[in-house]
Amino acid sequence: MTGYMNSSRLAAYRSVASHGGVAVADPHGLILMLIDGALERIAAARGNMQHRRIAEKCALIQRALEIVQELRASLDTDAGGEIARNLDSLYDFMARQLVRANAENRVELLDDVSRLLLEVRGAWVAMPVERRAR
Repeated sequence: MTGYMNSSRLAAYRSVASHGGVAVADPHGLILMLIDGALERIAAARGNMQHRRIAEKCALIQRALEIVQELRASLDTDAGGEIARNLDSLYDFMARQLVRANAENRVELLDDVSRLLLEVRGAWVAMPVERRAR
């Protein structure tokens, strides 16, 4: 699945990532880092939501939303075909759910997005090495 990350995507990830090793990661690894970063921020936002720390919750959800939008922007729907188009729709849904979760203070919406991201992550990890972008 070539075409998922380019140099501008890498630069954007560097600005929101808290992970080391971005400079040496392959495109497949970068996608995993993005997903992990979104999951971490959603989990932290969940805790802040439950403890009524509104500013922190909003900032973390915004960061998670930026990562999901970056995942969506990194898709190459020409090269990725139906899978990329389906992921595009899924990432769009996740983004809308994050906005709703933030506006409505609904933990279950954060949990739904986390579950979806974990499914995508599982599929990404299971991808055969020969199918990964280099």
